[in-house]
Amino acid sequence: MKRTVRSFWLRSPGQGEIRETTLPETGEGEVLVRALCSGVSRGTETLVFRGGVPESQYTAMRAPFQEGEFPGPVKYGYLSVGRVEEGPEELVGRTVFCLYPHQTRYVVPASAVTVVPENVPATRAILAGTVETAVNALWDAAPLIGDRIAVVGGGMVGCSVAALLAKYPGVRVQLVDADPARADVARALGVDFALPADALGECDLVVHASATEQGLTRSLELLRDEGTVIELSWYGDRRVSLPLGEAFHSRRLVVRSSQVGAVSAARRAGRTYADRLALALELLADPAFDALVTGECDFEELPDVMPGLTSGELPGLCHRVLYDTEQVTRPSVP
Repeated sequence: MKRTVRSFWLRSPGQGEIRETTLPETGEGEVLVRALCSGVSRGTETLVFRGGVPESQYTAMRAPFQEGEFPGPVKYGYLSVGRVEEGPEELVGRTVFCLYPHQTRYVVPASAVTVVPENVPATRAILAGTVETAVNALWDAAPLIGDRIAVVGGGMVGCSVAALLAKYPGVRVQLVDADPARADVARALGVDFALPADALGECDLVVHASATEQGLTRSLELLRDEGTVIELSWYGDRRVSLPLGEAFHSRRLVVRSSQVGAVSAARRAGRTYADRLALALELLADPAFDALVTGECDFEELPDVMPGLTSGELPGLCHRVLYDTEQVTRPSVP
């Protein structure tokens, strides 16, 4: 008996649509997941939606269960939370996180899902992929007790980094963003906030996540001598200019990239991808992370919502997509 499901596709840059597809049967070692909610990553997903993935990065930017090719048509996304309906007995009925695009139901290997802890609501668990990026960044950054730290860029990733740093003993953490409204989010996360012109300097470490040239330049300005910027932004097809003359060399400043595609070298010997994701889900037990979910829509509205998220017309951080009204249709056998 065929099972028809619905998924969100980027038809061409700037144009999204809902497509129907036939779901395969659940095989040995696989699970059928019914989506409860998913999250839209405003950084990477909106870049993909506008067609901003450079051709040289088509392979590197593939999502785990992506279908189609850049710039489109492509089914893209990686923040899905659902309930297992078929599969191994120990997983049936459990709420799980999966790096899957926006789709009402899907079949994946059981190894591709991670059980959401009982103290983490599904509506918050959509942040697991973003918090996983923050975990990896802090493994790369290796902050120390008493460090003076700025997080420049109050988007999903920057706020996740700030939320984790708020738990470090003795550190001075300041979230820096050009949008004064981010002050409310910083307050909810338990960290200080400043506009770029007012940010505290002499930082041992700056984590940059604004995806702007101005933000990266300001990050360098906030460092003490021999300080480090951890660069978390990804600019896609945009070129970025930096003041690497002036005092960059005499102050012995460091700019170091961090990216979630590989487990940080600092932890690679003892941590797997699964370990890192499980840790991110455990950290989401903190209700402060609810401040990162700032918008919501039904799945069927996603083609109309994505252009607004991409243009900035719909401001905010993580946008949550709900699937409660979606049903798998089971056409009768002829």
